[in-house]
Amino acid sequence: MNGLNPDGRIPLAVGITGHRQIRPEDRQKICSSVKAELAKLKSAYPSTPVIMLNSLAEGGDLLCAEAAEELDIPLYAVLPMDIKEYEEDYSPEGLEEFRRQLGRAAECFVTPYTETPQETVSRNFLYRQAGIYVAAHSHVLIALWDGGPGTPAACGTAEAVDFALQGAYRPQKGISYRSGDNTRVIHIFTPRNGHDEKEAGTVEYLGNRTDAEDILAKTEEYNALALSVPGSTESLLPEPQPEASLPAKLDRVYQAADALSMAFSKTYRKVLSLLAAASTVLTLAFLLYDEAEIHWMVLVCGVMLFTAFFCRRYAVRSACHRRYIEYRALAECIRVQAFLRYAGSSLEAASLLSWTQQLETAWILDALCSLDTGKALQEKRDIRESWVNAQGSYHKNAALKTGRNLKSSDRIVSTALALSICLYFVVLIFELVSGGLFNKIFLPAGNMDLVRVVLKLLLGTISAGTLFIANYYGKQSLSRQKSDHEKMARFYDKMASLLAVYGQSDELLEIIAREELTENGNWVSYQRDNTPDFSL
Repeated sequence: MNGLNPDGRIPLAVGITGHRQIRPEDRQKICSSVKAELAKLKSAYPSTPVIMLNSLAEGGDLLCAEAAEELDIPLYAVLPMDIKEYEEDYSPEGLEEFRRQLGRAAECFVTPYTETPQETVSRNFLYRQAGIYVAAHSHVLIALWDGGPGTPAACGTAEAVDFALQGAYRPQKGISYRSGDNTRVIHIFTPRNGHDEKEAGTVEYLGNRTDAEDILAKTEEYNALALSVPGSTESLLPEPQPEASLPAKLDRVYQAADALSMAFSKTYRKVLSLLAAASTVLTLAFLLYDEAEIHWMVLVCGVMLFTAFFCRRYAVRSACHRRYIEYRALAECIRVQAFLRYAGSSLEAASLLSWTQQLETAWILDALCSLDTGKALQEKRDIRESWVNAQGSYHKNAALKTGRNLKSSDRIVSTALALSICLYFVVLIFELVSGGLFNKIFLPAGNMDLVRVVLKLLLGTISAGTLFIANYYGKQSLSRQKSDHEKMARFYDKMASLLAVYGQSDELLEIIAREELTENGNWVSYQRDNTPDFSL
C-alpha cells in the first residue's frame, strides 16, 4: 500500500506537529504512543491507505517519521523552505536523519503560502505556513506537545493545534475551514526540559471525536467500495498526466466516485419503481379481496407488503440513496479540484465550498484536503475546451434528456389521471342512471353488484396507480433538474465568452469553480428529501 491511491481511494492523512525539546528519557514512551495511535488508525480503517504529512523538523517530527517508517506508512515531506536553507536548522545527527527520511519520502515539496506574506518574509512566517498546510490537509493531527499556550502569529505546536481545531489563521482568500468538528487531534504529552505535570506519552483526544470518527467511517466505507470499481481508461483530463501528479491522483478518485454514484443511482431508481409497483398491486389485491371477495387475494396483499418491506429495508441497509448523492457530490468536487490543478491554479476547492456543504458533507471536505496534497503543477493549461465547453455541452444535453423524461413522465401521469377522471364520471353516470343515486332508477341494469365491484376495482386501482406513479417521478425532481441544467448551460456559455475576451485567470477560474460547487450543493440539498418510502 503506497499511499498514492492508484485505485481511486482517499488516503487518511495524518499530520504531525511537535516541539524539538524531547528529553532522552521520554523518547521511547513517546515513540511507543505514536506507533500505537498510528497502528489503531490502520487497524480501524483497513481499506484506507494511511499517509503522513510531516515537515521533518528535528525533534518530534523526525521521531514520528521513524514511527511511520516502522509501520510502512508513506511519508509526504511538507517543507517550510528549500532543502539547502532548511538544513541550516539541524544538528549533525538530526541532519543525517532528515536526509534519510527525505530519501524515502513519497513526495517532497515546499509549502505554498496560505496567508499573505509581509514585505519581508521571515523564517517564522515560513514555518507557520508549513504548520497551517499540515493542519489544513490532515484528517488527524498528532501533536507531540506539552499542552502549553502558544503565541499569536507564531508557528509552534500550540499554534498548529489551533490551526486544526479553530482554523486560527487567515487565508489569502475566503475563510479557514478547519475546526474541531472536522479534524481530530491526538495530543501525546511531550514534556519539555523541567516539565513533569504528567507521564510522557499520555494520550488525549481533542476536538469533536464523534464527528471526526464519522468522517473516517464514511471515508473507509467509500474506500472499501472503491476497491471493487474496475479501472477506467476514460480520463477526466484531456491528456495523460504523470502517474503521481495531483491531477492524475484526483482523476482516479473522480472515476471511482463517478462509477459508484452511477451504480447506486440505478439501485435507487429500481427501489423507487419496485415500491410504486408493489403499492399499485397491493391496492388492486386488497380491492379484489374486499370488493370481489376473492379471498386468496389476501395472500397477494401479504406478498406485496413483504415485498415493499424488504425493498425498503434493502434501500436503508444499502444506503443507496445517501451513497448516490454523496458520491456524486464527491465526484463533482474532485472534478473541480482536478481542473484547477490541471490549469496550474493554486485555488483549493475545499475553501470554495459553502458553509452548508462543509457541515453536511464534512467527510468530502476532508477528502478534498487529503487528496490535494503534494506538489502542484507549475504549467498553466487552457481549460476552456476540456472544462468550460465540455461542461456547457454536458448541461445542454442533460437539459434536453431531462426535458424528454419530464415530458414522458407528465404524459404518463396525465394519462393515468385522465383515466381516473373518466372512470369517475362513468361510475357517477352509472349511479345516476342505474344505481338509484337520487332514489330513482332511470335505466335498470342486470347484476348491479357485479358492475359496482368491477367499477370500484378499476377506479381504486387506477387512482392509486396514478398517485404512486406521480410519487415515483416526483422523487426524481425532473423539473428542478431540467431548470438547473438550463441555467448551468447558460452560465458556461457566459464563462466561455469571458475567457475568450479576458483570458484565463484565477479570478475567472474561481467564479467557475465556485458556481459549479454551489450548483452541486443545491442538487444535494433537494435530493436529500427524496428518500425511498412506502406511503399508501
